[in-house]
Amino acid sequence: MGNTYIGLLRGINVSGQKKIKMAELRRVLEEIGLQNVKTYIQSGNIVFEGGNIEQNDLQRYIFDAIYQNFGFEVPVFLLNKEEIEHVLNKSPFMDTDGENRLYYVWLRTSPKHDLVEQFNQHQFKHEDYFVTDKCVYLLCKNGYGRAKLNNNYIENKLKVEATTRNRKTMLKLVEMIDS
Repeated sequence: MGNTYIGLLRGINVSGQKKIKMAELRRVLEEIGLQNVKTYIQSGNIVFEGGNIEQNDLQRYIFDAIYQNFGFEVPVFLLNKEEIEHVLNKSPFMDTDGENRLYYVWLRTSPKHDLVEQFNQHQFKHEDYFVTDKCVYLLCKNGYGRAKLNNNYIENKLKVEATTRNRKTMLKLVEMIDS
């Protein structure tokens, strides 16, 4: 069986950019040897078994396969169930009334301490956040679509690659591992 992963692809099928049909994505990923490939909604959420391939190698294989088959570069974030559950369970905003306003900005690498300190000086009306080594927790009281504190802003200020998902999507992906 091998290790099961959740893959988050950054920036596909957003505003007509980097279009990939999920059936084609599943086919391409199966062709490179991934097993039991499942996708969730159109925004690049994948659950699959990677055999005994090292996680960093898997990320590179997926990145290369997408580039070769679709012609554009897409950052790939691979997480296992334990990593996701740890982040979900540690959310500082779990006691709020708006679970559908919780977002997770997954970070490729840990941001530098001085950049986090500078970042933490910012305040945003109707938005709360908490920065960790792996994730920026967001509470967007007026929804993510209107948030000033978005994925691009976080990448720019913390100088790391990132991708954002809402709580509902993350819970569904964990559920898909179990099914």
